[in-house]
Amino acid sequence: MSKPKHPRGLDETEAQAVLRNLRVSPRKLNLVAGMIRNLPAGEAVATLTFSKRRIAQQVRKTLESAIANAENNHQLDVDRLFVSRAEVGRSMVMKRFHARGRGRASRVEKWFSHLKIVVAEREQAAEPPTAQEAA
Repeated sequence: MSKPKHPRGLDETEAQAVLRNLRVSPRKLNLVAGMIRNLPAGEAVATLTFSKRRIAQQVRKTLESAIANAENNHQLDVDRLFVSRAEVGRSMVMKRFHARGRGRASRVEKWFSHLKIVVAEREQAAEPPTAQEAA
């Protein structure tokens, strides 16, 4: 008597990868995620590879994981993949303190984030009819 299997929340042409508790604030991570939204998968990997932001390498690894999931688990064509969604969410916040003058303290918050990347396969573009078909 186990629980029923959880239904798949994605389409048949989609695959995802999730990275949890990433040590960067959601605001900074969303800047990197915004760079790759709606890009072809190969171009998104290249963009992240040459980005100067510290967290870009972790995002690239997650994107490559999503691409591998699409290829190996769902038999999707890698050449037709694009980043359909790159969602950033809040995780926990570590509270620390910073000693100030006169025996006071100020609060320092260290934010963590969640990242979900969904890649999807583009529909094949309708090819224009050849000269024989048009005649």
